[in-house]
This record gives sequence, C-alpha cells and structure tokens, in this order.
Amino acid sequence: MRCPLPIIELARRIDDVEVGALVTVVADDPAAASDVPAWCRMRGHGYTGPGDDVEGAPSYVVRRRH
Repeated sequence: MRCPLPIIELARRIDDVEVGALVTVVADDPAAASDVPAWCRMRGHGYTGPGDDVEGAPSYVVRRRH
C-alpha cells in the first residue's frame, strides 16, 4: 500500500486486536518507515521495529498499548 493508506488502515484496525497484541503493517511506500513510528508516538502505541518482508514489501510492527 502507498501512503497514506497504511496509516489509515492501521488506525482503522488497531482496535480489532487486544491490548498488548501486535499488528504488522505491510507497505511498499518508503514514507511508511517514518510514518508508522510517528503515528505510534502520536497515538500512544508502541512501534517495535521493522518486521520481515512480505512478498518483497517491508513491514512494520506495532504493539497496541491501550
């Protein structure tokens, strides 16, 4: 997905998982590398770092905190 779609989907789906659970965002847009951690800081969730590539696209792992 290209930005801003990864952030929009993350915001929409973060409440679908339990507090403490991990969400993996797959995005081929280079801006996601800075956008995902920034979104986590603004929303109070934890950015745990990059995940494994998924079909050649980078991924970013977020921990739901609240």
